[in-house]
Amino acid sequence: QVQLVESGGGLVQAGGSLRLSCAASGRIFSINAMGWYRQAPGKQRELVATITRGGSTNYGDSVKGRFTISIDNAKNTDYLQMNSLKPEDTAVYYCNARISTGFGSVPADYWGQGTQVTVSS
Repeated sequence: QVQLVESGGGLVQAGGSLRLSCAASGRIFSINAMGWYRQAPGKQRELVATITRGGSTNYGDSVKGRFTISIDNAKNTDYLQMNSLKPEDTAVYYCNARISTGFGSVPADYWGQGTQVTVSS
């Protein structure tokens, strides 16, 4: 019913930049918030950044000052601009969205398939 499609991952050298995007489609009544989480091998999934429909943002401590999240409500898409990348940013990045599929329905969390980001030293 709802699909999240991520794009923009890849390989970059330390100090470089990447921009991830996540487009939501399908049966969408409203999107309350979107965000990004990441999971490195052998580690738990962790918060990267979230943004509400109104533009309020929240960042994980390890990315504050380097990453910026933004949202285009008209396109049901969010973006994660990642600057000053470090090898420890290497992980699979997952898009998340909290979406209502109908009037009065309880919002549910949806996840993308994940996109690999690799930062070489």
